[in-house]
Amino acid sequence: MLRIALESVLALFVLSDFARGAFAEVQPYNDGHHKPKVEWGPCDPSLVKDPTLKCGLFEIPLDYHDPSAGRGQLALVKANATGERRGTVFINPGGPGQSGLEALDGISDQLLALTGGYYDIVSWDPRGVGPLTVPGDTFCFDTVAEYDAFWNGTIELTGINMVGNFTHQADVDALLSQAPRMQAKYEELGRRCLQHPSGKFLRYVGTAATARDVAALADVFDGPESPINYIGISYGTILGSWLVNMFPERVGRVVIDGVIDPTFLANEETPFVWPRLISDADKVYEGFVSGCSLAGPEGCPIASQGDSAADVNDTIQALLQLAHDTQLKNSSVSVRSTDVRVAILAVLYQPGLSASFANTTFPELLAAVKSGLPVNASASAVSTLRVNMTAPADTGSLIRRARARNTRNPTTTYRFESILCSDSVDSRGTGMEDVFKNIIASSSTNGSELFTAVWPAQFYYCPFWPVRAVERYQGPFNKTLTNKVLIVSNTFDPVTPLFSAESTSKLLGDNAVLVRQAAFGHTSISEPSQCLNEIALAYFTNGSLPNGNNTVCEVDTDFELFPGVNTEAVLTALSTQEKR
Repeated sequence: MLRIALESVLALFVLSDFARGAFAEVQPYNDGHHKPKVEWGPCDPSLVKDPTLKCGLFEIPLDYHDPSAGRGQLALVKANATGERRGTVFINPGGPGQSGLEALDGISDQLLALTGGYYDIVSWDPRGVGPLTVPGDTFCFDTVAEYDAFWNGTIELTGINMVGNFTHQADVDALLSQAPRMQAKYEELGRRCLQHPSGKFLRYVGTAATARDVAALADVFDGPESPINYIGISYGTILGSWLVNMFPERVGRVVIDGVIDPTFLANEETPFVWPRLISDADKVYEGFVSGCSLAGPEGCPIASQGDSAADVNDTIQALLQLAHDTQLKNSSVSVRSTDVRVAILAVLYQPGLSASFANTTFPELLAAVKSGLPVNASASAVSTLRVNMTAPADTGSLIRRARARNTRNPTTTYRFESILCSDSVDSRGTGMEDVFKNIIASSSTNGSELFTAVWPAQFYYCPFWPVRAVERYQGPFNKTLTNKVLIVSNTFDPVTPLFSAESTSKLLGDNAVLVRQAAFGHTSISEPSQCLNEIALAYFTNGSLPNGNNTVCEVDTDFELFPGVNTEAVLTALSTQEKR
């Protein structure tokens, strides 16, 4: 790998009119000759819309263990404390690859309230993310057309067409027959990514380096060796677990919400991790169809009068079957079975969208599938539907059907894969046929019948990714910490299951407290709970936490999934069904 001198690249960012308009001048990283500093200034409104937030740049070493590797920079955003300042809370929204600038732009007021207004809230575009951070987005194609041509005729664009848990042998055979071609494509993709100009930075993108970036930022904002305060959501919990175990003596107030057990990535290849993470998705789906049944046709038109949850499921399964059969007849249809699954998964991430899905998206899906329109159809309804079906845009999303687009570059980015695969264990010879066979098996065993086969998903790329990060933290994950960590999990989370939070809590032992929110959706953000808000506020203001790991917070009763149907009603219905 060539060593890169980044000074000229940084100069382009710092001296350009754009950089001056968006962020103040970057200050050098403290290498013994410079005192690091961030000059805060107005944010570029095309990136951050909230005028009360401030933005800046922070210089970092590409490799903390090799100064000769060169330097990079992080794009930062800050919400100032509203009370007497006690320090800084850093927030990572997950992804991996979610923009911290975008995330804080939408939730700064809530975070200031949860922390009592005593802390500056700082987020950032981590290594591998966005147009301003260096290393920034990973590109493997020069144009969208090149991307489409490369994947033309593959499941990368059409998704995996199946029903049930691969009920039809023909679906199994069709998928396995594509293994040689898809393996060749993924291996070629890796070469393309490595050969692209952004490929020079791939080995410097990873969570261990990001943990050191957070420590360096804390040194600057709160003083050398100061306590590190952090909130990590979804994949941001991996950063949280690595951070507290790499810097156990510096743990301040740390919250991880929607937890991935860090031993999963430390011990297993990612294609075999994903089915475990999505194993509770079908339970969340049961909550959705139960809520729809309770709401009836007036609140959830998917249901007919008197329909049970099983009847609602039958209606949805009929749509999936129709989409499957239509795609078999015409592979260029506009809405495929995998698109329907992703649309449902988006609702499971954010249950507050349930009524909207039932009243608007589901009828549009049904109409589009029945029409059998080709992909290039110009019907505005299909175009709108494509937007509605994009996988959830909430913080911490672990899957994307629509590839990420850099706001200043129209080509496709592989930011999610570059971070996840940099953190992954070394390739162990897993081939695409192994990946496909695991998808098929997991759909009926330890994964999700509905969603294990959603393709593409970033966890399936790593056996074929060309590099790993220069530093990876693979344990131990049970170090003694200076302060306790607050672990939060929903009872039913579609991509970070409760058992993953429980196992992480066991690893940390007395160094952590687990609080469960009796809710559906991905992370506690998905549904509001005054109980959880009060626990977080007490933790950040005076360090107090509940005793033990048995605290359960209910969702606010005025939060409805469907008209007249709240989370408590759905949980009661599920409990009743289980007793029958």
